[in-house]
Amino acid sequence: MLCLMIGVCTLTGCIEEFEADLPSEDSNLMVVEGTICSGKLNKFTLSRTQSLSNGYLYGYGYNPPQMVYGAQVSVRGSDGSVYVAQPEDGYYSCQVGTLNPDVDYFLHIEVDGEVFESTPQKPLRTEKITDVSGVQNTPVSDIDVLVTPDAPFNPNKVNYYSWTYDETWEVHPDYTTDIYYDTEIMGPMTKYNQFPKRGWIDATGSTIMAGASNNYDGQHIQKLKLYDIPSSDFRVYHRYSGLIHQRAITKAEYEYELARRQASTEMGGLFTPLPSALPTNIHCLTSKKHVIGFIGCSLNISDYRFFLDPQDFTIHYPRRGDERVWLVNPSTEDCLRMVEKEGRYLCEWIPSLFSDDNKLHTAWASLSQLDVIYKYRSQGAYAEEPDFWSLNENVSY
Repeated sequence: MLCLMIGVCTLTGCIEEFEADLPSEDSNLMVVEGTICSGKLNKFTLSRTQSLSNGYLYGYGYNPPQMVYGAQVSVRGSDGSVYVAQPEDGYYSCQVGTLNPDVDYFLHIEVDGEVFESTPQKPLRTEKITDVSGVQNTPVSDIDVLVTPDAPFNPNKVNYYSWTYDETWEVHPDYTTDIYYDTEIMGPMTKYNQFPKRGWIDATGSTIMAGASNNYDGQHIQKLKLYDIPSSDFRVYHRYSGLIHQRAITKAEYEYELARRQASTEMGGLFTPLPSALPTNIHCLTSKKHVIGFIGCSLNISDYRFFLDPQDFTIHYPRRGDERVWLVNPSTEDCLRMVEKEGRYLCEWIPSLFSDDNKLHTAWASLSQLDVIYKYRSQGAYAEEPDFWSLNENVSY
C-alpha cells in the first residue's frame, strides 16, 4: 500500500496542560536534519528536544527549537574529501561539489566534546518528474496536486521518494484607480500606475511527503497526490505556480519518515514511539548518547514547475459588496477630509452630467484596498514579476 505521509503537523490546543514524563535518556536529545546533495548549498540544522509542555515534540514542533550553536560540521567522503560547513542564521551550510557515485559520504559533527557521524552512503540518483497536474474532481472539491515521476531506473525493486515544494501565487488589489484628488485645484486629476495592479507572494510548503512504489505496475508511481488547495483559497484566485522537489531516498530514510509522522501525529498515544525508539542513521562515536534524525545523500534533486490557472477550475471567490466609501455631492471640505484626515484615495468621480440622479458621486478607498503590496506586506508580497511567470507550459528541470 502506498504510504503518503506528512512530516510536519500542527498541534492543536488541549483542555488542560499535559506534561509528558519522558525517561531521562529521552531528554535533551540531539536532532539533526538535512541532506547531502551534489553540487548544491547543503543546509543542516542541529537542535535539541524539549518537553511537550513547551510545545515541541521530539524536535518537530511548532515552537522554535532549541538550536545547537558552536558545532563543527562537515560533509566527508570515503575518498578523503571534506566540505566544511559554516554557521548561518541557525543553520550550518556548505557548498558541496559534484559527488562521486562510487564514494560513500557522511555528515561529521563535533560539539560539546562529543563526535557524531551519519552512516556513510553512496549518493542516490533521482529520476526526473514526468508530470505534475492539478485535478478538481467536482465543482466543490479541493484542487489536488498529483505527481508522476519518470519511469524508475530499476523497475525490479521498490523505489522510495520524498517530495517538498515551493509556491508562488499572484495577488490583485481590491480596487484600482487611475485618478487622484488634487488638493491644490480641488478636483480630480489623472495619475496612472500610482499603485501596482498585481503582486506576487512566495512560500515554502510546510510538509514533507514520502511515498513507495510497491503497489504500482513496474514500480512506477502514477498520479500520486502530494497536497491540495481549497478552491476558495486566495492562492488560486488568479494564477498559481508550484515548484516540486523530488528526491530518491533509501528504505531506511522512508521508514524514518513514517516513524517521525507517527511520533508527531499520535503524541502521547499508547503505541507512540519514544524519541530514543525512532530510527536514525546518526550515531555518537564518543559515548552512548542517542541522536534523532536522518541524513540522506543524493546525486541530484529533480524539480518540476507547474501552473494552475483559475479558468481551468471552479474557484469560489468570496462574496463581497462595494467596501469603498461613497460620497454624494461632497463639498471641498468633505474631499479634503477623505484625503488628509482619513488617508483615503479617490477611486471614482462621476459628474452629475453622467449620473442617474444628476448629482456628483465619488468613491474613496484605503491604501490597503488599492496597494496590493501594502495589503500583503506581512506575507512578503512584491511587485516585480518573477522570471518564470511568462512561461506558458510546465517545465521539468
